[in-house]
Amino acid sequence: MGAALPDGEPAPADGALPDDIAVPADAPFSVYLHVPFCRVRCGYCDFNTYTATELRGARQDAYADTLLQEVELAAAVLADAGPLRPAGTVFFGGGTPTLLPAGDLGRMLAGVRGTFGLADDAEITVEANPDTVTDAVVAELAAAGVTRMSIGMQSAVPHVLAALDRTHDPDNVATAVSAARSAGLDVSVDLIYGAPGESLEDWRRSLETAVSLVPDHISAYALIIEEGTKLARQISRGEVPAPDDDLQADMYELADELLGAAGFDWYEVSNWARDDTHRSRHNLAYWQGADWWGFGPGAHSHIQGLRFWNVKHPAAYAQRLAAGQSPAAARERPDAASRRLEDVLLRSRIRDGLEIAAVAPDRRSAVAGLIADGLIDAAAAFAGRVVLTLRGRLLADAVVRALTE
Repeated sequence: MGAALPDGEPAPADGALPDDIAVPADAPFSVYLHVPFCRVRCGYCDFNTYTATELRGARQDAYADTLLQEVELAAAVLADAGPLRPAGTVFFGGGTPTLLPAGDLGRMLAGVRGTFGLADDAEITVEANPDTVTDAVVAELAAAGVTRMSIGMQSAVPHVLAALDRTHDPDNVATAVSAARSAGLDVSVDLIYGAPGESLEDWRRSLETAVSLVPDHISAYALIIEEGTKLARQISRGEVPAPDDDLQADMYELADELLGAAGFDWYEVSNWARDDTHRSRHNLAYWQGADWWGFGPGAHSHIQGLRFWNVKHPAAYAQRLAAGQSPAAARERPDAASRRLEDVLLRSRIRDGLEIAAVAPDRRSAVAGLIADGLIDAAAAFAGRVVLTLRGRLLADAVVRALTE
């Protein structure tokens, strides 16, 4: 059901922002719409998701209307801090958003459009399980304004999918990509590497299959074992091996080699796009510290340095809104040092890089050592930016430590 929410100070019942927060009219704004439903729980997943037997008092068929209540509340809260801004990106994540009827997703998007407005070139993404994608579903989403579909492929190898508890038919990935293409949508496919029992050749097969689908964007994430998940328990009992760091590094290098040869450029440590126009602008908004409002149970938001997050369970979320209260559970306002650390952590991961001027003065001397170690690009550093090399991407945490500790 997802990791525990972070600690923080209690959020006010009406959701009001602190009086000193003023939102500039030209500050970018994004929207995240969380759909917390899944048919089955994958063994590695610690996202805030629920199967039908876990809902306990929450109704999946009423979810869209419930979330739209939060949209109305957010508009009232933000209007007190400045003019409402059109959303430059909207992202339906989960969970499995396409477990809801396409009409429900369309109504949620229409609510965002009618309340905040959408930028003329807004990027509207829906995450999808391949088994839930049909020509009719995609056509309805496209008609509602969706511009992009992110398809959870994870692997092309049946035993790897089984290790991850992924139940979709691998053949349906190509069907889903074709349906999205026919509707005029941009397509991203998501991959995971380092599953128990996955070999380098298994990973090569998945990469080559993904490339053969000719998507616009590919994400490739190393499997991370999250505490409390089924996979973590299996590893602790010795039933399956833990991920091998050296093998995962080899897998990353293979991904960069094959994707680069196929015309994809990395723009974030785990993301490759055919060109700049196919980067995920929504995810870039997170990495660049923009404002966003996350709607739905457990969703997190960020407005001008203030972070807040909603209650986790869909039933508690619905009850708060039905009572006319904000679903926000708590909030925090990181201090300047914490924000600098976060800025280094996030911006150093993207190809556009981190301005050296954003690094604390007493840590800028570390840049020379990072160049000498081959972790950051020398030419970019001389131009005033920290940009990771391939070796630096493999050791990104070490780069962050060098620039912050």
